[in-house]
Amino acid sequence: MSNNPQDVLFESFKLGNLSLPNRVLMSPLTRSRSSQPGDVPNDMNAEYYQQRASAGLIISEATQVSPQGKGYAFTPGIHSDEQIAGWKKVTDAVHEAGGRIHLQLWHVGRISHTDLQPDGRKPVAPSAIAPEGAKTFVSADSGMVEIPEPRALETDEISGIVEQFRVGAQNAKAAGFDGVEVHAANGYLLDQFLKSGSNQRTDEYGGSAENRAKLTLMVTQAAIDVWGKENVGIRVSPTGSFNAMYDEDPLETYSVLAKHLNDLGLAYIEVVEDSFQGNHANGRPESVIDAIQANFKGSYIANGAYTAEEARRRISAGRCNLVTFGRPFIANPDLPERFRQDAPLNEWDDSTFYGGDAEGYIDYPSLADQTTTA
Repeated sequence: MSNNPQDVLFESFKLGNLSLPNRVLMSPLTRSRSSQPGDVPNDMNAEYYQQRASAGLIISEATQVSPQGKGYAFTPGIHSDEQIAGWKKVTDAVHEAGGRIHLQLWHVGRISHTDLQPDGRKPVAPSAIAPEGAKTFVSADSGMVEIPEPRALETDEISGIVEQFRVGAQNAKAAGFDGVEVHAANGYLLDQFLKSGSNQRTDEYGGSAENRAKLTLMVTQAAIDVWGKENVGIRVSPTGSFNAMYDEDPLETYSVLAKHLNDLGLAYIEVVEDSFQGNHANGRPESVIDAIQANFKGSYIANGAYTAEEARRRISAGRCNLVTFGRPFIANPDLPERFRQDAPLNEWDDSTFYGGDAEGYIDYPSLADQTTTA
């Protein structure tokens, strides 16, 4: 479908306050390459994001809102002046190249380790349930290590969690982002509260789907208070199994959540429909997608092992408005142009996904590079 003027992937789209030139978005991708000490974004990170500025929208890698929210070595934060300054290099580079970028706000909850936590404390979670089989890395040479049992947050600590996200949202504004995405997916803190398998609380944040959704809605409202609803989105993974996640009734849980998110009026919901990291559904969970779309009238961004062709098909069929691409964007900095021309894609090297240096990060060639060297 090369250079087809009718190509739906290249129709512009109004996402909240942003005018997107295409519907090929870059999904949040942990790459674990921030400078140490301090988890500070650097010049190499700025180059990486600038190379990918032709995306309709870049959603940044998951970024911890506090030292407590950190779960992996070398991931960036948004809670210190140095981190804000580092991210400002990134946003300036993306804007200079004509791009748009949201920051993904992250608290890992139980997916952490005492070695990564302030004063060697236990990671926090809705309930003191260890995520069976889940692992993390705590240093360059640690390898993957088991995650210990977390401690359950006290009810009076919840407001402090919301405050961490609110400050993160404010700092994202200071760093020059165009908006923020609340990370409520992939087995991290907000997802742990949402899903029945990880949330066995008996207070107002546990039990019913309404109660389990409360913290996520409070965090989303805090982000809206800082940014305005037009500049805030959320990411969810209703049927994801990564990090030992499970929900007894995702249809109900995500119908309730979607309805309340719709009431808040936020710009978009990004749904991890399928994942190479694990999915309880066989393929895309169409009934859950239906339920979310029935209850949420903002923009629906689809994610999960999409090809350009499937993206075109599902956008045309009204199954989504936009699609985020992950691994293809790692290996193809100019992914939209490759889709436009129906050009071959570079293959990714998953051994360089996490940690390391420029290799497998900023050295993937663009079409222009390949043409000049051919």
